[in-house]
Amino acid sequence: MHKKIDPRIPRYNNLIMPAFTALKELGGSGSNDEILDKVVKDLKIPDEVVDIQHTDDNNVGELQYQLAWARTYLSKANVIENSARGIWSVKPSFMNVDKLDEKKIVADVVKSVRASAKTKKKSTKEDEDQKPDDNISDNDDMEYPDEIKPWKIRLSEILKNMNPYGFERLSQRVLRECGFTQVEVTKKSGDGGIDGTGKLKINGIFSFNVAFQCKRYSGVVGAGAIRDFRGSLTTDIEKGVLITTGTFSKAAREEASNPGKQQIDLIDGDEFINKIAEYGIGVKEVKTYEINEEYFSQI
Repeated sequence: MHKKIDPRIPRYNNLIMPAFTALKELGGSGSNDEILDKVVKDLKIPDEVVDIQHTDDNNVGELQYQLAWARTYLSKANVIENSARGIWSVKPSFMNVDKLDEKKIVADVVKSVRASAKTKKKSTKEDEDQKPDDNISDNDDMEYPDEIKPWKIRLSEILKNMNPYGFERLSQRVLRECGFTQVEVTKKSGDGGIDGTGKLKINGIFSFNVAFQCKRYSGVVGAGAIRDFRGSLTTDIEKGVLITTGTFSKAAREEASNPGKQQIDLIDGDEFINKIAEYGIGVKEVKTYEINEEYFSQI
């Protein structure tokens, strides 16, 4: 049985055209967050709907998850492509296209996936719960959207169940790998929410005093947490970084970048996992091969 989805959230098959339009309006390229923000604005989706989580085990909102499926179909249909840095772009041959046939894209991609036998149908209820509840069986041939990897889901579970002090030390390591120096984890209680401090030097010239807070959290971090963290920063701190294993609400992201207040940089669970993978901290890339069984049967 498919996971029940809030009826206010558009399904992936109805987001193919909005995602494509969003990329064109962004100049032909954009990040996941930029596409999300543009689609939310274009479709006038309320904040409380944007903040609905997909599952407790996934660092993504349900709308983001549906958009990930929409991008997967657009990518497999050769309409858009993704760079090594995770930036999506419209292929030149589609830049002057104003309208896509969403049903045809879904049908063609499903046909192609089934013909190539690259994925297998999930057989357990737990696996079925990972698929969009759209009352159609198209996604039964694909386990996850291309950009959502099973190993990321497992690592997310591990991070959320870590010892809190261990997670702070892991955050310390990640920040060091990102270029921070003199990174110290605060061990005192009643420290006003600051879990650690450090320095960040840019281009070997500009140096900033930075404080960070770590939230080992399942779910959405709201704007209140941003305000509380900002309020804990002392006058010698020039930059704040809030790290979570969960996600940030739309209001939290807006609060963090409020131009009239001290800026807070946000690192959500997905970005944190990407950094862990980038620097090879406790993970190792494994190369494998897919077998084209159809080729061997027809040769």
